Amino acid sequence: MTYRFVKPLAFAVGVALSINAVAATPVFDVKELDPSIKPCADFNGFVNAKWVASHPIPADRTRWGSFDALREDSLNVQHKIVDAAAANAAKAAPGSIQQKIGYLYASGMDEAKVDRAGFAPIKPQLAQIDGLKNAGDIAGYIRDSYTRGEPVLFRFGGNGDFKDSSQEIAYVGQGGLGLPTVDYYSKPEFEKIRSAYVAHIAKLLTLAGVSATDAQQQATNVLAFETRLAAASLPPVQMRKPENRYHYVSIADADKLTPSFDWATFFKSQNADVSAGFSFSQPAFFSEVQKMFADVPAAQWQAYFRYHLISNAAPYLSAPFQQEDFAFENQTLNGQKEMEPRWKRVLAATNDGMGMALGQLYVADNFSPAAKQRAEELVANLRAAYKTRIENLAWMSDATKQKALEKWATFVPKIGYPDKWRDWSGLTLVPDNYYANVQAAQKFNYDYRIAKIGKPVDRSEWGMTPQTVNAYYNAQQNEIVFPAAILQPPFFDAKADDAINYGGIGAVIGHEMGHGYDDQGSKFDAKGNNVNWWSDADRKAFEARTDKLAAQFDAYEPLPGKHVNGHLTMGENIGDLGGLNAAYTALQMALSKNPAEAKRKIDGYTEDQRFFLNWARVWRGNIRPQAQITLLNTDPHAPAQFRAIGAPSNMPEFAQAFKCKAGDAMVRSPETQVKIW
Repeated sequence: MTYRFVKPLAFAVGVALSINAVAATPVFDVKELDPSIKPCADFNGFVNAKWVASHPIPADRTRWGSFDALREDSLNVQHKIVDAAAANAAKAAPGSIQQKIGYLYASGMDEAKVDRAGFAPIKPQLAQIDGLKNAGDIAGYIRDSYTRGEPVLFRFGGNGDFKDSSQEIAYVGQGGLGLPTVDYYSKPEFEKIRSAYVAHIAKLLTLAGVSATDAQQQATNVLAFETRLAAASLPPVQMRKPENRYHYVSIADADKLTPSFDWATFFKSQNADVSAGFSFSQPAFFSEVQKMFADVPAAQWQAYFRYHLISNAAPYLSAPFQQEDFAFENQTLNGQKEMEPRWKRVLAATNDGMGMALGQLYVADNFSPAAKQRAEELVANLRAAYKTRIENLAWMSDATKQKALEKWATFVPKIGYPDKWRDWSGLTLVPDNYYANVQAAQKFNYDYRIAKIGKPVDRSEWGMTPQTVNAYYNAQQNEIVFPAAILQPPFFDAKADDAINYGGIGAVIGHEMGHGYDDQGSKFDAKGNNVNWWSDADRKAFEARTDKLAAQFDAYEPLPGKHVNGHLTMGENIGDLGGLNAAYTALQMALSKNPAEAKRKIDGYTEDQRFFLNWARVWRGNIRPQAQITLLNTDPHAPAQFRAIGAPSNMPEFAQAFKCKAGDAMVRSPETQVKIW
């Protein structure tokens, strides 16, 4: 699941220990299991091998599995909504979200008009870049880009203060790279990618009217420029640490580090209230930026700005730009064979621009109050189970345990969709200009976010749309969020027996709760502030366990010679381990109220077995090798096949359920077995 330090809804519900008092309906097809593979030897293969073999990756995808199939279902539902909105936009109430979504989507689907425009929509910005002559001009262009909602060079936005989570402050941090991570700029294994990147930059520049010779030189300069930025940037593992994402300073302090860039002028141009200060999150990066203001020629800055302007606009320009964007970003980096159909690409832009408004239409017909109530019951059950597990920890002292329980008591669940919908009245769109609509939505959303800086955090907001098949934990709000789109099979099924639901959405709920106690979430207290609530001895005991979990995942090898990074994926792995254990405890609490159900078998499998079967089914899938390499370097989630087996192999309950023995691959030895929460 997604792990976020970003953006409540009071929640109180009595604990109901069974979610399914009626007769169970078989919802797990046991014919999908592969009897030639022993579950104790390869549980992922036993559950998923037959399915994966019979479900090849579609040509317009880089991977295919349970998540992807569910996302495809969500896209198809959204497709109907935006098609209807586009067809009825002229008749819709003026200024309504139906009309605005209709205008945005319809303008994107007018492929002929987009193609006729070529790259004319970005010519004004290209002309501005052509006029840059000195550091003052360069700083002015950066300010103007952000004013349009088009970030360049660094990241800027608002978030809760790490030291006072009730207040929103500005964060300025490293950014500006076109390749996935800093390693892509220096490691020999990515040399071919770097060469392809230079060719890609040159191609986009030539499409925008630059001569072939000049385009090649500019592309080389862009790579050199970004290589300097990368050398001063922290890699993903280091960026997971809160202490590397927060460095509070005054504007005067920031100006001392970058005298060529006036931060007071920048913030004023963005209408951002930073009078008290802001987080200058990675000072070393901006120290290098200051050197580049002094020693990088204006022409090289121009090339960098020119490429990123074109690259960011490419998906919304004519076909040659879209095709080149796809060729590098999707084919070269991730191995995707074919471009997605246009409706999916325009729908993605619609979600980028008006995702929460589209979510409002989505939940009206696709998420019932009954489904929300069932999900709330599950959350309550998982909360009770997690509390029990914390209370019974043998390795944690009573003092630290009390702090952990205080944090447990303040968890805020958000289920399905927001209680309060966002106001879109300030956004003006037109029926026939795609790029202008994308820009308008981009600026509207940017201004909306920046206006929050300097104000109390809005705890009612969501950081994910209801139509998103995912979930997240927000450490600063201590909230767990479950959009409507994930609350359906294979995760959640109102007709299913308890084991299926606890092995699916129950483990997801437990996973998100577990982020509050993972290697980084555990550095935030019950109020969402970045303070230490651990004793030194307890933190040491915790890290001894997480080190073993890192070693477990470091050993996994999805491709020959390519290993999982156990520290990059640490938070998600802790979430899986704690979440699956908590979900198992919650299942046993439910079954204890119904002994007959606890003893029965469905299709020959016990409730304990079905619990683990559905956990593994959630992670079935396949991925293209290029995409796997990219994710191994960028993604805080381990590859799906290892998530299917990683947590169960640490659980004696799994071995007992399937009668596994010491020495079986799915039974970790006592010295390597990991127990945390």
